[in-house]
Amino acid sequence: MTAAERHHAEVGDWLQSHYLFSFADYYDPNNVQFGPLRVFNHDVIKPHAGFPSHPHAEMEIIQIVMGGELTHKDNLGNEVTLNAGSVQRITAGTGITISQTNEADTPLEIFQLWFLPNKRGLAPSYEHMNLDFLDEKNKLVPLVTGQKVLENVAYLNSNSTIYYGRLSQGEEIDFKTFKLRKTLVYVVEGSLLINNMEVDTHDQVRLEEQTAVTLHGTGDSRFLLIDVPAAEVNY
Repeated sequence: MTAAERHHAEVGDWLQSHYLFSFADYYDPNNVQFGPLRVFNHDVIKPHAGFPSHPHAEMEIIQIVMGGELTHKDNLGNEVTLNAGSVQRITAGTGITISQTNEADTPLEIFQLWFLPNKRGLAPSYEHMNLDFLDEKNKLVPLVTGQKVLENVAYLNSNSTIYYGRLSQGEEIDFKTFKLRKTLVYVVEGSLLINNMEVDTHDQVRLEEQTAVTLHGTGDSRFLLIDVPAAEVNY
């Protein structure tokens, strides 16, 4: 899918967002989820604005801070401000109330991803980590995962992993996968060849029944790679 195929949404004068999947007032029955990945929004929030207190349930909610400062508050007593290079995981479980705001004087850029959890009825919980991943080059950096073998990564109640990658022009990364897995790559910036498909800024590629994903930098680039099980979770 190209950048132009994303759904563009404006909320008041404070939020510019692009949805990769059906969300809010955008619904496409052929674009609801990808394995357990249910939401992937690219959000830019103006200074001194944001999402006021609101409830969630039965969802794993991930925020990846790409620029600016994200202030999170919830009814579990967590109150924290996250800088660029940080990630947070919210297990909504049986119910949680949160607010997500930009209290700074500069815009906030985040990726918001929701995953259907492995099971219903989990206790609500919260985790954040400063992974300082933005300057890493020519490798995949795991940010959030359900694989307990990976260390220093936020935990996700889904058999899925989100990686950040930054490739210099001419460099290449091979990601090994399985035919029972799916891979989504979203280009944050720059240009890539992904299994010989040309992609540019804000394009995405969704791959199924592959054993490897080869990413070649045709220019300097940044991207997210999301590895998920092929089977969809439905409640």
